[in-house]
Amino acid sequence: MSPLNFKNLKFVKQLKNIAPKLKWVMFKNIQDYKINKEYIDYIIPEENKGIEYDNIRLENMVRESLVKEFGPEIKKSKSYEMLVDAVVHNLKKKQLAAFDDIDEELGL
Repeated sequence: MSPLNFKNLKFVKQLKNIAPKLKWVMFKNIQDYKINKEYIDYIIPEENKGIEYDNIRLENMVRESLVKEFGPEIKKSKSYEMLVDAVVHNLKKKQLAAFDDIDEELGL
């Protein structure tokens, strides 16, 4: 069970004493709210949307991973930027291959 589901389970157990009709109304209102654009904008602010932001986040994660793996002296290497680009490229390539595999499984 994922930590998120475990948190939901705790919350549901706390709602034991609430009438079933009230639970249903609360659930329905939450679901309606989640579908709204305002909810999505609240969770993901505008500056955090888009492919460019995802690319920047991925590149930053790769940089952090390389520093953790090889130490801070890796940043001084002449080939550091090329290594970062190569790792990002390989990750994107694997992700696209995984999507292709899923499309094949689904028959798309």
